[in-house]
Amino acid sequence: MTSDDPAFIDCVVAGAGVVGLAIARALALAGREVLVLESTGLVGSETSARNSEVIHAGIYYPAGTLKARLCVAGRDALYAYCAERTIPHRKCGKLIVATTEAETAKLAAIDTHARACGVTTLQPLTGTEARALEPALNAVAALLSPATGIIDSHALMLALRGDLEDAGGMIAFNAPILSGEIVPDGIVLRVGGAEPMSLRCRSFVNAAGHGAVPIARAIAGIPAQAIPPAYFCKGSYFTLAGRAPFTRLIYPVPEQAGLGVHLTLDLAGQARFGPDTEWIEAMNYDVNPARGEVFYDAIRRYWPALPDGVLTPAYAGIRPKITPPGSPAADFRIDGPDEHGVAGLVQLFGIESPGLTASLAIGDLVAEKLAATA
Repeated sequence: MTSDDPAFIDCVVAGAGVVGLAIARALALAGREVLVLESTGLVGSETSARNSEVIHAGIYYPAGTLKARLCVAGRDALYAYCAERTIPHRKCGKLIVATTEAETAKLAAIDTHARACGVTTLQPLTGTEARALEPALNAVAALLSPATGIIDSHALMLALRGDLEDAGGMIAFNAPILSGEIVPDGIVLRVGGAEPMSLRCRSFVNAAGHGAVPIARAIAGIPAQAIPPAYFCKGSYFTLAGRAPFTRLIYPVPEQAGLGVHLTLDLAGQARFGPDTEWIEAMNYDVNPARGEVFYDAIRRYWPALPDGVLTPAYAGIRPKITPPGSPAADFRIDGPDEHGVAGLVQLFGIESPGLTASLAIGDLVAEKLAATA
C-alpha cells in the first residue's frame, strides 16, 4: 500500500503507554474506531514503566492548571477504576517532611496551595505526631496526605488494553510513525516496521511521550510554533536491601525539577528511593552507581538510621520536559484544534508526573476535544 492509496481508519493514537491507552480506551468506549500505533513491541515499556507508581493526591501543581485539575479528577477516577477492575493498589498515604525549622514554612505553603487546588485532606502534624506514625522518621513537622497511594502500573495498563480491545480497538506493535502530512480530508501517516504502510485518519492523537515532539516535527502541515522543544531530565532509583521501617511514603519538601529523593513502597512492601534529577542530552536509562552516594545524604535527612551499603541501583526514568534546566516546570500541553488550528489533531507534550494518576481524566478530556470537532 502506498501513500497515494492509504488505508482509512477513524482514529489513530500514537503511543501505548498508560496515557495513550487511556485515551484510546476513552475513544473506543465513545464508539470510535481506534488503532494505537506503538513503536516498540510492548505496552508501556518506557516512561510508563519507569516511575514511582504513585497515585498522587494533587498537592503541588499550580491551581487551575491542567496538571492540578486532571490530577485530582484522575486520582478519584483511578481509585474507582482499580476497585471496579480489582487492579492491585493501596491507599497507604504519605508524609511530606520538614527536617529543619526553616522548612516548616514550606509545609504551610504546601497546605495552603493544596487547598486552592481542591485537596482538603492534608493533615498538619508536629514532629512528635509524625514520629508516632513512623517512629524511624526524623521530622520537625510534617503533612499527612491520606489520599496518596500506590498502584501496579502494569496491571493498570493491561486493564486499559483489555477495555480498548473489548470495545473493538486495536494495537499495532513495532509500528513507528516515520512521517505524515495534513491533507484536506484528514491526516496521512507513514508507518514503518516489518510491514510499512500509509494510513489516513480523521482524528490523530499524538500521545507518544518522548516521541511526541519528533512525530509532530515529522508531520507536514503542523505549524512549527505549535511544537515545543524537548528536554530530557533523568531520574534514577535505588532499592533498599531488606525492609524499610515505614508503612507510608516519605517525601521531603519539593525541589525545583522534581519532588526530591523520596521513599516509595511497592505493593510487596519493598522500598525504593528516587528519583533524583539529572539533565541529559539524549535518552539513556543507565543508572550510575556513584549517584547512590548522594542518595545516602538526602535520605538520612529524614531517615538518619539508614545503614551504609544497603542501596542498590534499580532503574531510571526520563521526564519528557518541554522547558529547559532552571525554568519553572511547564503545565501539561494537550493541544487540540483550538490551539493549533488543525482539524482532528490532538497533541500531548510534557506529560510527566502526575501523568499516570491523571491518565483516565486525560483520556476523557481528549475524547471531549475530538467529539467537539467531529
